[in-house]
Amino acid sequence: MSLVDDARSGIVTEEMRTVARQEGVTEDFIRRGVAGGHITIPVSPYRDVKICGIGEGLRTKVNASIGTSTDIVDIAMEVKKAKAAERAGADTLMELSTGGDFVEIRKQVIANTTLSVGSVPLYQAFIEAAIKDGAVVHMKEDDLFRITAEQAKLGTNFMAIHTGINWETVKRLRNQGRHGGLVSRGGAFMTAWMIHNEKENPLYSEFDYLVEIMKEHEVTLSMGNGMRAGAVHDATDRAAIQELLINAELADKAHAEGVQVIVEGPGHIPLDEIEANVILQKRVSNRKPFYMLGPLVTDIAPGYDDRVAAIGAAMSSSYGADFICYVTPAEHLALPTPDEVYEGVMSSRIAAHVGDMIKLKKTREADLEMGHARRDLDWERQFQVAMNPERARAIRAERMPADTDGCTMCGDYCALKIVNRHFSF
Repeated sequence: MSLVDDARSGIVTEEMRTVARQEGVTEDFIRRGVAGGHITIPVSPYRDVKICGIGEGLRTKVNASIGTSTDIVDIAMEVKKAKAAERAGADTLMELSTGGDFVEIRKQVIANTTLSVGSVPLYQAFIEAAIKDGAVVHMKEDDLFRITAEQAKLGTNFMAIHTGINWETVKRLRNQGRHGGLVSRGGAFMTAWMIHNEKENPLYSEFDYLVEIMKEHEVTLSMGNGMRAGAVHDATDRAAIQELLINAELADKAHAEGVQVIVEGPGHIPLDEIEANVILQKRVSNRKPFYMLGPLVTDIAPGYDDRVAAIGAAMSSSYGADFICYVTPAEHLALPTPDEVYEGVMSSRIAAHVGDMIKLKKTREADLEMGHARRDLDWERQFQVAMNPERARAIRAERMPADTDGCTMCGDYCALKIVNRHFSF
């Protein structure tokens, strides 16, 4: 039986108990959420992981993506990134390598993290076809499903599967066009394969077989977003909506078979379209957990895209998105370093918290405690409440004031010190 089957049978598993404790909700709230498809808990029969609940009524979670490229293949570096992401407080990790020994890279990453690890199996299938047969369009359908099962057996907890790209989706893309092109690697691979071979996407046409693999290995199915916008002027266009509709229908089908499901979201979106995207995604997917990719709310800030995405992520979370895919400062420019991975996670964690302050009012308690600690000039308590105590301590220690009650921003003219002498709050 799968976790979904257990939940439907009224069984509260240890994973559900753990999430209930983490989130401060009842065990039955979690069980009902899993049974109804509104909450997902990525697990694997092949490895123990740090349990993480994603979905309705829970804190917004943050994913960090790492992986090699064709230009930079350094397994030790990817392990450092995995550790940096976990140290920064990421809830999950995606290993998305496109260069080197795919199996060895994933083994090393999985061995060096306690987080749930996700993947995109079609990357390996298409790239191995390009290496062996000269082009991605020569990928064999059987290889795609074989690699999906093999990655599951390595202990992969969730997989982004591009099921929503079919001939209807491609037609919408052709009819409308794109200002920013097709930026999803998986979407580009599959679209090119379909057009060259004049065949339907096997992940769509053989979806029942895919679901069998997912259920056999207890992998959470993340409905891939191959038509996501890569420019704000392409947000909420016909191709993206067509893919969402297909993914939503297939998500219902997979969940009915006992597979946990996440539905991925749309990429670059201007601020005034975020709420509509969250409402639409939640409504058509029957409130499945929503995995927001970004979103980036402007296209003109390379080098600062972690901040751009944090703005969008905070709003997405506040409107009901459940899961945020981080963005690093290197986005659109280069493969990120471990330090940039760390910064990307911190930016997204801040955004998730800001959104949860609206979505889940109880998450304002830490902010209240920080306000009191600042009022009382209690520096140790400020560090303890801070999201990144290490950095806060380091900045203060580097520029310690002569009067250690205040800081070097105000020095002798600290407003709190002046008022606290004459007023008791």
